[in-house]
Order: sequence, then structure tokens, then C-alpha cells
Amino acid sequence: MTGRTAFVVALLLATLPAPSQESHHGSARNEKLGTVAFATSCSAAAQPTFNRAVALLHSFEFGRSIEAFKGVLAADPSCAMAEWGIALNQWSNPFAPGLKSSAQIQAGLEAIRRAHTLGAATDRERGFIDAAAKLYEDAEHVPQQTRVIAYRDAMAALAARSADDDEAAIFHALAIAIAANPSDKSYGELLKAGAILERLFAKRHDHPGLAHYIIHAYDVPPLADRALEAARQYAAIAPAAPHALHMPSHTFTRAGFWQESIDTNIKSAASARRDGALGEELHASDYQVYAYLQTGQDRAARRVVDALPEMARRYDPTVITGAAPPAAAYFAIAAIPARYALERGAWREAVALEPRATNFPFTEAITHFARAIGAARLGQPDVIRASMEALLRIRDRLTTAGEPYWAEQVDVQRRVAAAWLAFAEGRKADAVTEMRTAADREDATEKSAVTPGPLAPAREMLGELLLETGAAADALREFDATLRKEPNRFRAVAGAARAAAAAGDRRTAATYYARLVTICARADRPGRAELIEARRHTTRR
Repeated sequence: MTGRTAFVVALLLATLPAPSQESHHGSARNEKLGTVAFATSCSAAAQPTFNRAVALLHSFEFGRSIEAFKGVLAADPSCAMAEWGIALNQWSNPFAPGLKSSAQIQAGLEAIRRAHTLGAATDRERGFIDAAAKLYEDAEHVPQQTRVIAYRDAMAALAARSADDDEAAIFHALAIAIAANPSDKSYGELLKAGAILERLFAKRHDHPGLAHYIIHAYDVPPLADRALEAARQYAAIAPAAPHALHMPSHTFTRAGFWQESIDTNIKSAASARRDGALGEELHASDYQVYAYLQTGQDRAARRVVDALPEMARRYDPTVITGAAPPAAAYFAIAAIPARYALERGAWREAVALEPRATNFPFTEAITHFARAIGAARLGQPDVIRASMEALLRIRDRLTTAGEPYWAEQVDVQRRVAAAWLAFAEGRKADAVTEMRTAADREDATEKSAVTPGPLAPAREMLGELLLETGAAADALREFDATLRKEPNRFRAVAGAARAAAAAGDRRTAATYYARLVTICARADRPGRAELIEARRHTTRR
């Protein structure tokens, strides 16, 4: 058997002893990561560890994957493809928000240089290495998105030259998805990526990357149903990867399947805690809290909120572990208490939140946004103005830093705050116009994978604002529009019920009240006022 043979390594080690080279490099005896076959010219002794390293990479277990690729180099110091793997791991989560740090760029560039020094043994391997180099080379002068597109195009060329190479096709599809424009509402690129992945998934149901990337490709409301099969399989394919336990919740959230999201994120957070992947635990906790709050399980959400300060104290952003980068961890730290206040209508709690300075200004914006909404409901215009000024400064910082996506998201938040300020000042028509603009601009983009959903959807707040002005029928249309994008959201369903009732449409109101009761089958009792009202209406029917 030669080193060029494609080794199919089923990483289902519950019944088989781990190969000695894997044991030596830290793989667990019962580790289950899915099945990967990635042909290389590296030595036969190194190939099983190489496949395990790629399996970890496909599940975004970056720290463990880097260690596994180092194990490949220990077995075969001439394996240039191990340095390719290290370089891709240094890029970390390709769906993560924000620009890669200079330290990441330098580490990835050094790995690419080592790969070039070792020299690729085949044209195919040279193609993988040269494609990855596009992410890092000339980063001082070439914008990140331009480099991501160059990587996508290089992977397209490699996949075209290697029509029977499943791994080339998989990494090409991933590159298409990460380069997709979030404002493209045709979803052409995401559909293209998904089609490649689904074709391969039909014959390789145990491959971790296929299930994982299908979920990412279809992580937008109109496409989410396409990912349900992958979402329901991924956790079973690679349960040894905390991110594989979390990722199904992206699809469950898009579909409004809250309990399934809760269940898989509980497993993910526990697994991440065991692995010391605190960033991944925080990210899973944010999705978990969001789902708890949509189902009225506020006491369960409170337990996560209470555990947050201790997790935040322990978090070290310099340690590379799982899929969640520092931006995702700090996002969760800011978002979890803000969600807990806003979803429950606890306006004083929202105003009392204190911003936390980080290297990721859009996470600071979360707290200012929550304070503005709380202040609006409490009639505190000075707090709203202060929050708007903070959001404007953050927007400008993001624009200057070359972060147009997040600058736009923060500007939407600023416009929402401006709408509530206008309402507080009695300028109701201006308030509706400003909120409608915010909703339209928010709808023109897509949410980042870092978040299960907007902290408070602008269109939902447009519905709430319209209700406040007495335009109940108009409010109902906005709540309905929110639910088409964010199905089974508690506040949107409750708002639709109130709007229908206020408009005199008893049948529609009854439908929404019943829907809220169904969504909240496991809710606290007596629970929130909206749910008490929904139960009362449902019982009376």
C-alpha cells in the first residue's frame, strides 16, 4: 500500500483500538467524528491521523485539528499538506463576523510558507496549498472579502480539474458559501453551494463536512427547510465535536423548532465545557437562551444568565479551541442578558445593562441598543439620545475599520432607537417612517451566523409601534411579515394576536393565541402576561 492510496478512515472508534499514532496525538478511544477520506502523498503511517485532522477541521474543531496536523508532521515531516491544514485552521471559522486578526494572518501565512518550503508532491496538493494562500497573501493591501473571493475562485479551478475529488468539491462548496453576498436575496451562490453538497451527501451520509456545510449554506429563512435532514443527522455523525452538536440549532432556529434547538445546545454546551472550549459553550448558550425565551421558559433562561458572569471571567480569547471565535464569545456575553431583558419586556433591566468594551464594537452596540429600547418604553429620552450617540460612534468605527456589514447592522439599531425617540417626543408619523426604514434595511441583509436572530427585529418593533399609534390592522401585517422571516417568535406571535384583537378580527386573534399556547407548551406558569392572556382566550373558546 502506497502513501498515495486514499485511506478511508471511519472515525467510529467505539469498538476498534485507536491507531497508535492517533492515540499518541490525543484522540479518544470512543471518539466519533464521522468518516473522511482525503488522499495525500504523505506516508501511509501519517494518513489515518491526516484524515482525523481533516474530520476535526470539517467540524471547526480548530485547536484539536491543529494538534492532529502536527501529529501528521511528527509521523511524516515532509507532508506539506499538514501545513495546508494548519493554515486553514488558523483562518478559524470562515462564517465568523469581522476581520481576521493580524496574529491569525501571520500564523496562517507562516504555515503556507512552510508548506511551500516542503513542496507539494502533486499538482492537486499544490492546488490546495496555493488556494489557501489566497486568504493570507498581501493582506495589508488586499481587502479580506477580495481575498475570500480569490480563494473561492482558486478552489473552483481545483475542483474543475479534479472532477472525482470529493474533498476538493466540498472545500469549493464551502468557499462559495463563505464568499456569498449577504444582501443577495436570490441566494444564487448559497443554492449553488448547497447543490454541490447535497449531491455528495446523498452518497456520503457519514461525512461531517457535508452535513455541516449544508446547514451553513441554507442558514437563511427561505432555504432553511432544505437543511433539515442534515441538521437532524449532523449531531449523530460527529458527537465528539461540540460544534456538531450546536450547528443543528441554526436550522431549528430558522424553522422555529425551539425545543430541538434547546436540546441540542444543552448537549453542545456540556460537551464544550468538558473540552474546555469556552467560546463554543458561550455561543451555544446564546442560542439556547434565545430558544428558551421564545417558548416562555424564562426560569431556564435565567439559569444560563446567572452562569454567564463566571463564564465571562474564565474566557481567554487567546486560546484557540472550537468553532466560536472571540467575536462570537463576546457577542454571547453581551447578547444573553440583553435578550433576557428585552424578550420579557423587562425594560428597567434593559436600561440597567452596562456596556463592555471589546475589540469587537458591534458587540458593544448590543448593550446600547437594548438600553435604548428599554428607555423608550420607560419614557427616558435622555437615555435614548445617549444610546444613539454611542451607536453612531460605533457605526463610524466599524466603517473606518472596513466592516461594512456590521456598520450597517449598527446603523439599523441606531435608526430603531431614533424611531422610539421620535415616538417618545410625540412625533408619531416620524417614528413610523423611521422604523419602517430600519425594517426595510434590516430585511435587505441577512443575519450573521454568530446570532440566532436579531436582538429585537425591526419589523416586529414596527408592529409594536403601529399598535401604540392605534393602527392595529397595519401592525398585524408587520407581525405577519416578521413571522415569515422569524417563525414562532414569541413577541411576534403575541403581537399578532393583540393586533388582530384590536382590529376586531376575533378569528385571527384566536388562531394566534392558540399558536402561542402551543409554542409555549413547556412555559413557566403562570408565565408572562401575554401567555396568561393567550391561555385565557384559548380556554374560553
